[in-house]
Amino acid sequence: MALTLLDPITALIIVDLQRGIVDLPSVHPMGDVVARASALAAAFRRHRLPVVLVNVAGGAPGRTERPRPRGPFPDGWTDLIPELDQQPSDLTVTKRTWGAFASTDLENQLRQRGVTQVVIAGVATGTGVESTARQAYEAGFNVTLATDAMTDPRSEAHDYSIANVFPRLGESGPTQAIIDLLATRSAQA
Repeated sequence: MALTLLDPITALIIVDLQRGIVDLPSVHPMGDVVARASALAAAFRRHRLPVVLVNVAGGAPGRTERPRPRGPFPDGWTDLIPELDQQPSDLTVTKRTWGAFASTDLENQLRQRGVTQVVIAGVATGTGVESTARQAYEAGFNVTLATDAMTDPRSEAHDYSIANVFPRLGESGPTQAIIDLLATRSAQA
């Protein structure tokens, strides 16, 4: 689906662009994903719209078939990357699950700011980004996904989310189209 519009108060959510994750292998060059996510953050800030920077500092406590890392993360692992140019006005959410809404106060923070729509970017497409998008959709937010500002270590997960899941949750499009819509939204507001 083509991008149609952005609500007057739309927030950007950037998922898991942190030091411990950005150096991991991914389907698309991480440098490109970081550059596009950073461009989105700068554009949202220019329009005085909320920017949410999410990092992950653990995992859900349930049993899984695949073993998970144990013990503390290395120093700096959860630090947001400097390319995001974190600002005092940005919201920072530390999650311990795949999605940024579960077990955090993100929904409340966005509602207090009058947010009705979210744009989501980051990693990994098939886990953190998709879970955050599902949770936002289930909470009643309009969802937009910046498909060229996300990646995944698994091509099949990335491609499946973009082709089959995201069209059911909202609208998807490239970073530049979202930035262009921000300018149009601003002119109409």
